[in-house]
Amino acid sequence: MSSQKSKLVIVESPTKARKLKGYLGKDFIIEASVGHIRDLPSKKLGVDLENDFEPEYEVSPGKKKVLTQLKKAAKQSDVVYLAMDPDREGEAIAWHVKHLLDDKKLKFVRSTFNQITKDAVLKAINSPGEIIL
Repeated sequence: MSSQKSKLVIVESPTKARKLKGYLGKDFIIEASVGHIRDLPSKKLGVDLENDFEPEYEVSPGKKKVLTQLKKAAKQSDVVYLAMDPDREGEAIAWHVKHLLDDKKLKFVRSTFNQITKDAVLKAINSPGEIIL
């Protein structure tokens, strides 16, 4: 039996995740972050004044289950494709997801596509960019 791990593709939307499952093979796990997964806290300042104003993020309400599922999928993978939308919000979501899943054993890459067609998705997955965070 092969010990090859799956490739994890994370998108923002569950609808997009379902669509990608039809385009990518059995070697891929497709999950959705369902939008933003963490944010600055709502009940305090959200920056560490003693530590060079380092932001203090917390998992957003209702996202603990999503994060648990993403972590479970990441454990089954060796590569994580952050395929959030190619806009400022998508970049922020990708940044947060990477920091929450960061594991020295995982390789993170960035894949973006402007349309949900088989050709566009496969092209993005087959030529991912580097993560510069």
